[in-house]
Amino acid sequence: MNNQLPAVTLSPLAADVVWEKMVSGVRDFVRAHGRGTALTGISGGVDSALVTAAAVEALGAANVLGVLMPSPYTTQESVDAATDLALELDIRTLTIPIAPVMEAFDEALAPAFAGREADVTEDNLQARIRATLLMALSNKFGYLLLNTGNKSEGSVGYCTLYGDSCGALAVIGDLYKGEVYALCRRLNERKGRFRIPEIILTRAPSAELYSGQKDEDALPPYGVLDPILADHLERGMEEAALRAAGHDADTVRRVLELVRGSAFKRAQGPPALRLRNLIPLAG
Repeated sequence: MNNQLPAVTLSPLAADVVWEKMVSGVRDFVRAHGRGTALTGISGGVDSALVTAAAVEALGAANVLGVLMPSPYTTQESVDAATDLALELDIRTLTIPIAPVMEAFDEALAPAFAGREADVTEDNLQARIRATLLMALSNKFGYLLLNTGNKSEGSVGYCTLYGDSCGALAVIGDLYKGEVYALCRRLNERKGRFRIPEIILTRAPSAELYSGQKDEDALPPYGVLDPILADHLERGMEEAALRAAGHDADTVRRVLELVRGSAFKRAQGPPALRLRNLIPLAG
């Protein structure tokens, strides 16, 4: 496995219990809101893959729509991974390239942004454009939008407000990134095949905000980030205790600053399925 990826192990029993709770949670939530269908944005990444697989298990493949929204920075590998996932799950897909919309935003904002370099503003526009398209589809066709953000990224604000943080239900919002990978591997093991395509489980995580971008450009590696977050959020450990537990002091300080600075984003996020009580707390 790529050394950038978190190597988390869940027991088969724990993984199966969490999976069943995810599936029943999606089914109950969608039906409780008078819907029988759901949609997800599928990017070729592990988070959207697991959420989409759970939706298919909960609602049936005919009732799940996967939406691909490639930007100029989306690699062919991502498109292929998302397409392979859709074929394996046997879901309908819709592809809406967002380059023309990005260009329209750039043109509209050009007078106001004159003399300023492109920065995170333009990165965030991509996520907000995708969210607008997903919500338009949800409104038009009555599909409930499932959010695909995980707890690692949500805890440190590695998400865009009114962008990839949108949705009716955060299916994996209570799972750390490493646990998402572990559940995908267990799902493939249970099914006896790559229900989640292998390329999705081995490629470096990236939001593809610009050419060559990787999650680790903005965050500590998930194998470092997740244990700090778990100790802080699940065990209540603050900075001194985290350092005493062996976490790097500079990384701890950085992570805690990110957690504190993104509280306003978490306050506006969709409700998350409660899954942590089903996972034994290691250590």
